Formats: sequence, C-alpha cells, structure tokens
Amino acid sequence: MVRDNGIDPTHSNTAATAHKPVAMSKLNHRLLTISIMAATVMQTIDNTVANVALPKMQGSLSATQDQMTWVLTTYIIAAAIMTPLTGWLAGRFGRKKVFLISIVGFTISSALCGMAANLPEIVFFRLLQGMSGAALVPLSQAILFDINEQENFGKAMALWGVGVMIGPVLGPALGGWLTETYNWRWVFYINVPVGVLAFIGLWATMPETKKNASRFDFFGFIALSLTVGALQLMLDRGQLKDWFGSNEIIVYALTMGIAFYLFLVHTATYKNPFVSPALFKDRNFLAGSIIIFMVGVILFAILALIPPMLQNNMNYPVITTGLITAPRGLGIMLGMLLVGRLIKKMDARLIMGIGLILTAFSLWQMTQFSLLMDERPIIVSGILQGFGIGFVYVPLAAITFITLPVALRDEGTAFFNLLRNVGSAIGISVVQTLLTRNTQILHAQFGKNITPYNLNGLAQSTLHIDPSNQAGLATLNGILTNQVSMIAYISDYKLVMVLTIAAIPLLFLFRRPAAIAEESTQTAAME
Repeated sequence: MVRDNGIDPTHSNTAATAHKPVAMSKLNHRLLTISIMAATVMQTIDNTVANVALPKMQGSLSATQDQMTWVLTTYIIAAAIMTPLTGWLAGRFGRKKVFLISIVGFTISSALCGMAANLPEIVFFRLLQGMSGAALVPLSQAILFDINEQENFGKAMALWGVGVMIGPVLGPALGGWLTETYNWRWVFYINVPVGVLAFIGLWATMPETKKNASRFDFFGFIALSLTVGALQLMLDRGQLKDWFGSNEIIVYALTMGIAFYLFLVHTATYKNPFVSPALFKDRNFLAGSIIIFMVGVILFAILALIPPMLQNNMNYPVITTGLITAPRGLGIMLGMLLVGRLIKKMDARLIMGIGLILTAFSLWQMTQFSLLMDERPIIVSGILQGFGIGFVYVPLAAITFITLPVALRDEGTAFFNLLRNVGSAIGISVVQTLLTRNTQILHAQFGKNITPYNLNGLAQSTLHIDPSNQAGLATLNGILTNQVSMIAYISDYKLVMVLTIAAIPLLFLFRRPAAIAEESTQTAAME
C-alpha cells in the first residue's frame, strides 16, 4: 500500500518527528476525542461481550454448541481480514468518510444481530459487524496522533489505550449483566445509541485528510486475507477438531502456509505491494510490532482463562465473575492514566520494563491460586496485572509511531492492531489447548492411583462418598476433574509468566529516546 504522495518511504525517519497537529478549537478537540473513544470502546467491547451470552443464544436460536462458535468466529475473522485494508481505504476515500461509514455499518449490523431470528441470520450479521468495525480502532489511533502535539502523544495514547484495553476486560461483565437483567439481544442493542452519538460527534468535528488514489494491490490483499483467515479458522477450530488429526485443520494450515509464502514473495518483488516494506525499515515500528504481538498473547490468554476457571471450577455465577474480574480494568485505567504523565519524564523503555515486571509478578501470584481461596487473590492479582499492562501499552503505542513517517501512519496503525489481534488469537488457542490436554493427562495420572483399597476409608469419612456405587464414583470423578483442572490452569499461568519475562529483553530493540530527540532537534534546525 505504498502511497503516491511524493515522500520517499526509504528516507530518514525524521519525517515523523516534524509533526504538526491538525488545527482546531479546544471544544472541537474535546468533542472529537470523546466521539473517537466512544467508537473505540463500542468496537472493543464487542470482542468479548457476546461470549457469556452464548448459552442463552444457543437455546433461543435452537443451535448446537459447535454451531454457536461461529457467532464468535465469523466476527473475529471478518475483523482480522478487513483490518489491513484500513490504510488503503483511508488513503483512497478519506479517513473521515471511512470512519463514518464504519460506524454506520457497525451500528446497523449490531441492531440486526439483536433482531436475528435464527442462526444463519446472526452469523451473517456478525460477519457484517466485524467487517464494519475493523477500521475503528486503527483509525482512532491515527486520528489521535494527528490532532495532538508530539509531546502529548503519551497522554493521547493513554486515553486511547484505556478504550482498547478496557473493552475486552469489561465486555464479559457487561454481557453477563445485560443477559441476566434483560436478554441476550441487548448485548447488541446497547451499541445503537453509542453508535449514533459517536457518528454525530465525528461528523461535526472530524477534519478530512488528503485523499491518495493509489493502485490497489489485489493479489497482496487476497494473499494476506487468506493467511489471516486460515490462521483464525485453524486456531478457533483446532481444539474442537483435534488439530492435525482432522483433515479440516490440515487444509487450513496448508492454505495459511502457501498464502503467507506468496504474500512474502509478492511483497518483496512487487513495485507497489499491499503492505509497504518501508514500515519495517523503521526500527521502532518493527520493535513495537514484535512486542504488541507478545502483549496480545499475554493479555488475552489470561482474559480467556479467568472467567471459565471461576465459573466451572469455583462455581461463581456469571454476574459475580464479572464483578470479580472488573477490577482488572480499573488497574489498566489507573496504570494508563499514570503513565500518560510519566512518559514525558522517564525513558519509555524503562516504563515498559516496569510494566512487564509487574505483570510477571501478578502471574506468579496466579500460580498460587487454589480451589480453597476466596476472591481476594483474584482481585489483587487482577489489579496489579492491569496496572502492569497499562504501563506497557501506553508507551508502546507512542514510541512505536514516533519515528514513523506521517504518510505511513494509517497503514502502520492498521498493521499494529492486526498483530495484536493475531497474537491474542494464538495466545488464547495455545492456553486453551494446553488446558484441555493437561487436564486429560493429569486425570489419567492421578486417577490410576485411586482404587477402593486406598480411598474407601478416606472417601467415606472425609468426603462422605461411597465409591462402591455409580453415584459415588461419579461424585469422586467430579472432584478429581476439578482438582486436576485447577493444576492445568496454574500450568498455563506459569507459561504466560515465562513469556512475559522473555519479552523484557526485546525492549532494547527500540531506539534510545535521547537519539530520537537529537534527530528531531537537527531536523527542526534544518527547517
């Protein structure tokens, strides 16, 4: 997606440091920021808000559990495929037009999801919802960069990060409350008033960007879309289909591998490829892309593990689960707002390092979980983990783009968010697969040692179970499954903790802030 804009994408990164924000009044700036954040939160919440409503939707739509997974899968795949297209669409038709059309499409498709009468309808409308909402997060990030001074990038990214990170955390709590208080359809209807207000605010305050009629690299787009789509399908359905024991998963894997190979070759040899190679010549953007992938793996893997652990292993109801996990969002918000002030005074790499250390420590706390604990360890570790993630995400979002040329910003933010989503998909798939398999392995290992000869007295005196009949054996099996499942959860937490620690050395890939500042000063002097 190289733009025909008169800027040599291979030039020095100083083009990014000569940043001049779009001129507008303070009132318009505030209204635009509020409208952007409303659209961002609306889209990010929908990544997880429907998860807890699936059982209710399944009964209402007369669908099987396997069929209901497509309600989530179609949304994720559509958003993943359309996200890389955001940069080209913004350049071709103008950022304002693309943003407004995306909000309209997302709002209307949300209403249609709420009115769906059967499974095919809601799957199709979720597909439209994912396609429409894909541009909202990357464009909101690009707009906040454009309307703020460079020294305020930290504050702007703190605000943007709150919207991006708080949505997936609060989604299950909001979805559970709406489903229990009203019904599952309100999980989608809630987007309508937010979408209308966001559209009005953006239409009234958002400036238009210069259009750029660049040629569309159809082959590059198709190759990348097939890569991302096949990867998402493989990850979403792999555990259900026993991975490579299924021909379906083998087809997805082969499609992904071939499409990705063709995409790389095409990008390296084509004159105007879909993804600009200039993006990866910027050291900070390349480093930020690697780390945001790791953050996606770490954060969303944990978000996928906590709710089922609380509901299945500790018998917490949906609403209580939402209330217990909500403080994690508070930690994220506090961390981001604090780091928005610190980023002017401290090395961004140091702030991110502190954030990763806090996150790793919170994960160590989670490895101490047990079935006998109350809610306090969950809340404390959640707040600390959210605080750590906030310390990582804000400086990461700012330093990744500080040296990137303005002409590549739309494309860069789209790719940045695509990698975060891909990382989250891989992280969720890996931990869920390990959870299932470790539970099965541990059940077999512990179960073979349980016989009437070594358990009968203990079961009757302590657990009040009679293992001599089927009911007693079923009860005993349930207790064993619950215990080994908890051990499997702890193993996942240990894995994510190791990945978090492994991400710390990657911070040295970023250029030193002093070097960036010196280059910026030289550029200003030459101008």
